[in-house]
Amino acid sequence: MDYLVVGAGFAGSVCAQQLAAAGRKVLVIDKREHIAGNAFDRLDEHGVLVHEYGPHIFHTNSSSVFEYLSQFTEWRSYEHRVLAAISGKTFPIPINRTTINSVYGLNLDEKGVAEYLERVREPRAEIRTSEDVVLSSVGSDLCEKFFRGYTKKQWNLDLSELSAGVAARIPTRTNDDDRYFTDRYQAMPLHGYTKMFERMLDHSNIEVRTGVCYSEVHGMVDRRTTIYTGALDEYFGCCFGRLPYRSLRFEHQHFRELERFQEVGTVNYPSEHELFTRITEFKHLTGQVHSGTSIVKEYPCSDGDPYYPVPNPKNELLYKRYEALAQREQDVYFIGRLAQYRYYNMDQVVGAAIVLIRDILRQADSRATVQ
Repeated sequence: MDYLVVGAGFAGSVCAQQLAAAGRKVLVIDKREHIAGNAFDRLDEHGVLVHEYGPHIFHTNSSSVFEYLSQFTEWRSYEHRVLAAISGKTFPIPINRTTINSVYGLNLDEKGVAEYLERVREPRAEIRTSEDVVLSSVGSDLCEKFFRGYTKKQWNLDLSELSAGVAARIPTRTNDDDRYFTDRYQAMPLHGYTKMFERMLDHSNIEVRTGVCYSEVHGMVDRRTTIYTGALDEYFGCCFGRLPYRSLRFEHQHFRELERFQEVGTVNYPSEHELFTRITEFKHLTGQVHSGTSIVKEYPCSDGDPYYPVPNPKNELLYKRYEALAQREQDVYFIGRLAQYRYYNMDQVVGAAIVLIRDILRQADSRATVQ
């Protein structure tokens, strides 16, 4: 075996496919009983295609990433829309003209919205935290209504304790554009993510073993190189202490005789009165025709599988200590949201994996030429 790839999510599967296509023999392992990582989807017992680990909405501005994945799937065009439920009413999020007019009973045009935001925003000389981002963009009232409670539930941190990059992911608009994303390519794999991953890993040079932990095989698999996509602290036995991650508990529900549960794919619940952060209805995402419908509620928690690195200066310093160890490892490469402690989107992981394998193969070719 030339390469051991630890993890069969986006990072690991793209790496494995690229290596196999270049003629390398690859073993892919995953501790879960399935491939596709957190993007894993399946038919539930009622025949509705659901995302086991919460909604995964594909979007990218990268033509190369979209074209790469198009080798393994057809697409269904889909533009995700999100509402925020506040005091029994729903409003578009990200905040736009409709949101502001609806919340405050106004009738502002685009120029009026821009002027309104300029009046209420609270500029910061230096943007260091997510609170700085939100207050400098929309002011304190909209911050309290839409952001602070949601953030507290999602991260168990106040906005002021979170790095600026988290809130910076959500724009503010002065027009009526209610799409959650504005990327050039917005689509869902026509037959689901799992089918896409199956095609990606369907290669004579790839062997896949699920239900296998790295600790069970790392000393027994004969390979030249390892590509590791799991949690970085676990690789090193948490020798400096655990890197903080947020986890999620998912509550899946089916409504047998209800065609639609909500009017858009996802509804956020910013208030701390509800313990869950959002509800997603999958038929919006997939376009599936079914007499019933299936939803999932997401409950953030501290224990469980790691989903989100918690970005703040303290955690970044701890990560840097582990990163220094990782850089000293011989013939081991670390990639992905958990291994690099980065809040990656799916397309960013795909792009990073393609670049990594290109570099690995270039280095291997250089060594072969020298020898």
